[in-house]
Amino acid sequence: MAESETILQVENLVKHFPIRQGILFKSKVGEVKAVDGVSFELKRGETLGIVGESGCGKSTLAKLLMRLETPTAGRAKLNGRDIYKMGGSELRRLRRNVQMVMQDPYTSLNPRMTVGDIIGEPYEIHPEAAPKGDRQRRVRELLDLVGLNPEHINRYPHQFSGGQRQRIGIARALALRPEVIVCDEPVSALDVSIQAQVINLLEKLQDEFGLSYIFIAHDLSVVRHISDRVGVMYLGKIVELGTEDEIYARPTHPYTQALLSAVPVPDPEARAHREVIRLEGDVPSPANPPSGCRFRTRCWKAQEKCAVEEPLLVLRPAADPHPSACHFAEQRHVVA
Repeated sequence: MAESETILQVENLVKHFPIRQGILFKSKVGEVKAVDGVSFELKRGETLGIVGESGCGKSTLAKLLMRLETPTAGRAKLNGRDIYKMGGSELRRLRRNVQMVMQDPYTSLNPRMTVGDIIGEPYEIHPEAAPKGDRQRRVRELLDLVGLNPEHINRYPHQFSGGQRQRIGIARALALRPEVIVCDEPVSALDVSIQAQVINLLEKLQDEFGLSYIFIAHDLSVVRHISDRVGVMYLGKIVELGTEDEIYARPTHPYTQALLSAVPVPDPEARAHREVIRLEGDVPSPANPPSGCRFRTRCWKAQEKCAVEEPLLVLRPAADPHPSACHFAEQRHVVA
């Protein structure tokens, strides 16, 4: 069970990428609003799932939390300290404390390095984390921890399967004993049977080391399995935030309901009686999002108020006591 202490606090995080035109003198003609006012808290030992369509800003959010991108506005506090104001030794400590598991296990590992060098590389960057003579033993322990043979320490990435490569990536993320791991679609490139093994490994490691996860994915069933709370993103904003039960059993935002209605159901009888919500139109461009509610151009509930007034992500007791960014939020049973 997640503890009550907040380890990561994100407040109104914004990242806009400029659009420029011209050959010699490039002028700014617009902005891509990749992340546009995201706020949430992550508790110690908790897994927060982030779901949404491709292009909604999930991966940009991950890069912001890793401080691989600098935000246009907003802040993120790790253990009470704003990560965007850190520098020098404090920034080095942040790098140790927040690690990442990449999406593609085939391109995230250097093919010219052995597994031992890949997992041990963090010790070269942060030598204080492990004495030089002790590093090979640490690497072997990490390989064993993620379910790989320590005797394979001198093998190269191409000698492993996709699932094994992702285990190597997880071992590398664990090397510095971080408190937070950002998982950017870590199982989307794997077979379904291997996905389950990797998810179970992540849960086992979380229990053993008290890790906190930001788990980004577009597969709703995977997110449901691993997450304590879930945030649903649409066009750079979180439109609904709640516990796993609140989001899946009692969704209140029309976009969440539409996503859940698209989840495959293995039971033919249940599938025949389920209502499928089909959204009209295309996803708007993040360079020119609709006024008011960003989902209104595809929403069957949209009214004049939606075009004028942007709905805030707040508690709406009339619908359900969890935050939803919809003027007309109401419960709707979609999946079991």
